[in-house]
Amino acid sequence: MRMDKWLWAVRIFKTRNKAAEACKKGRVFLGNLPVKPSHAVKPGQVVEVRKSPVIRTYKILDVTEKRMSASLAAGFVEDITPPEQLEVLEMQKRGSWFNRKKGAGRPTKKERRDIDRLFNE
Repeated sequence: MRMDKWLWAVRIFKTRNKAAEACKKGRVFLGNLPVKPSHAVKPGQVVEVRKSPVIRTYKILDVTEKRMSASLAAGFVEDITPPEQLEVLEMQKRGSWFNRKKGAGRPTKKERRDIDRLFNE
């Protein structure tokens, strides 16, 4: 089974094209070595996927050719990401509450005060 197909089938990436692109850009590792999209995967291997800002680690439990629902995909992959990596992800989610989309205009007076309070404390 191809690496890009497996990453897509177990729902680590939304599309197979995105999975292949991540492999080509060196964001998918197997045993600390970057892999190509066509690399064969086998049960028992550990795959690391670098999705900014964390490196997610997965153990391959089984291979499948078809994409499936998220509840069924859980039987084919085990997430063994270290807790410190998950903390980084949680901190990023918490810290981005005051980011505004481009073109959304200036912050309101209340938003400005909240931002000032956050950085002054």
